[in-house]
Amino acid sequence: MSDIICVTNRSLCGDDFLKRVERIAAAGAAGIILREKDMSESGYRDLAEKVIGICRAYSVPCILHSFADAAIELGAEAIHMPLGLLREMPTEKKAKFRLIGASCHSLAEALEAHRLGCGYITAGHVFNTDCKRGMPGRGLAFLRTVCAGVDIPVYAIGGIAKENIADVRAAGADGACVMSGLMRCADVEEYLKGFEKE
Repeated sequence: MSDIICVTNRSLCGDDFLKRVERIAAAGAAGIILREKDMSESGYRDLAEKVIGICRAYSVPCILHSFADAAIELGAEAIHMPLGLLREMPTEKKAKFRLIGASCHSLAEALEAHRLGCGYITAGHVFNTDCKRGMPGRGLAFLRTVCAGVDIPVYAIGGIAKENIADVRAAGADGACVMSGLMRCADVEEYLKGFEKE
């Protein structure tokens, strides 16, 4: 099983989005975070229902993003929340999920996310990336600090590529998140193979 989680962005996807999701699931990604923040909750719910079905067929964890009510309605097991939304999330809602994750940009945020009930976090952005153009990556020293500071799994995000994944793992990360590469690559299986441990 891979240690690479796919973060979706259908606007980057040049082909049929659901077919791409299926190829990613079939290739054995560690999970798929359905991060479609521009959608309405009802539109997201409809899309999420289809993506959950695809992920179940391939036994790949599906992690919904931001829309907790839609996720609860669909019986989703996992949710990824921006820290601001997680702070406002009532305990009874959190209890509906087997796994909660959050996006963190500092050790203080990572520690807060853990306190708020997260079972994993994403830490970034680590390297320069087109998604955060003009904002320099926080670097491997940042990643090392976060990984050493919390005792839950940390997934690096931002500019992750096969050329730097070994450095990410050496910094203590449990894996990494990839968005644009998996949304755009010609061969998903071959692309994920490029991240395999030596």
